[in-house]
Amino acid sequence: MPRKAVELSALAVSRIKKPGSHPVGGVAGLLLRVSNTGARSWVLRITTGTRVNAKGKTVQRRRDIGLGGYPDVTLAQAREKARLKREQVEQGIDPIKERKAARRALQDAQAKYLSFGQAAKQCHKIRAAEFRNEKHAKQWINTLTQHAFPILENIPVDEIETAHVHRVLEPIWSEKTETARRVRQRIEAVLRWAYTKKKISRENPARWNDNLKELLPAPTKIHRVQHHPSLPYPEIAEFLQDLRDRPGKAAKALEFAILTGARSGEVRGATWEEIDVDKKLWVVPGGRIKGGKLHTVPLCEQAMKTIGSTQGSGLLFPAPRGGEMSDMTLSKKIKDMHKARIAAGKKGYVDPKLGNRVAVPHGFRSTFKDWCRETTRFPDEVSELALSHVNNDATRAAYARSELLDQRRELMAVWANYCESIADNVVRIGTLK
Repeated sequence: MPRKAVELSALAVSRIKKPGSHPVGGVAGLLLRVSNTGARSWVLRITTGTRVNAKGKTVQRRRDIGLGGYPDVTLAQAREKARLKREQVEQGIDPIKERKAARRALQDAQAKYLSFGQAAKQCHKIRAAEFRNEKHAKQWINTLTQHAFPILENIPVDEIETAHVHRVLEPIWSEKTETARRVRQRIEAVLRWAYTKKKISRENPARWNDNLKELLPAPTKIHRVQHHPSLPYPEIAEFLQDLRDRPGKAAKALEFAILTGARSGEVRGATWEEIDVDKKLWVVPGGRIKGGKLHTVPLCEQAMKTIGSTQGSGLLFPAPRGGEMSDMTLSKKIKDMHKARIAAGKKGYVDPKLGNRVAVPHGFRSTFKDWCRETTRFPDEVSELALSHVNNDATRAAYARSELLDQRRELMAVWANYCESIADNVVRIGTLK
């Protein structure tokens, strides 16, 4: 029978410095192990089960169970832990097997666990090739980060309920309907991805039909079109003359946008590779345009003069320090012109229908559209195609298949001439109503 170890005091234990395993008593098999580096830790040595040794003899299996480091685990705490382990052994329980089983259970749970934040980032990474461009890819995850993550980020996907999604959407559903609609779609996409990965075992809590539809009003019933301040078309000629007196690429880019009816982002990102100088065409790839479909823009003589007739390379309108200029740059150009007009005692470049707010680059598309509808006989479909507006109407879809390039070229030429007519009231036969 092994000799019972002397029960050491806490002070005596603190003085043990020699490398090796030192019995401390109180519980059979409790040792203070000191490493060659001086690190000290608690070990409980037990015998459990049997094994066959190298000589073929069946002997008891000796096991060492770690109980923590010293002095983080005190002598009293180590003895209490050791007593509990001893009780398990007496009950036929192998503490080491129990610990391994608990560790495996934890690992299994962690493997199954997936928070919404983790799922969103993984889903976003996998879908990277689907996005039109890097900007769109960032917008996709940023909308979730801004609106969904504050509530959903740390919730396991399998625990997300319709009520959680409703909490995300309700504050922005009426005020930012389009954003809210996209957030809902993206939450649904993330949870659908998680379902395919076996992380969710029930219906998607972000689905619209028979779910959120019963809790939120239909987007089409509350959607408010956010109009961009635009300049009344009778004032466009004076604005263009003022613009042409301004130096710099921003002024040229803004003029090009006005003459083509294009969106600010399309113009700012336009490259010489997209320009066919001989055919006077600008082919905007689907990846750079709203709607994702390639758009061909006929260039009038005035637009060609804006960019020059000699084929170049890179961006048409690069920023002063290189790269793509920002929309803010174009907006600032208009604001500076507006301020100069006010300082000269003249009327500024404002939209009287929107509380005299200063016009913005995107607003010139509305200026062009109003002019088309109110002063010309061109079919509405022609100006809609010129603006690259996506429409599901069957008639417009039929028009879109042919692109109506000849009619659009004529329309843009008439528009450019109108923009250059300084309030001369010239009536263009065949175009004005």
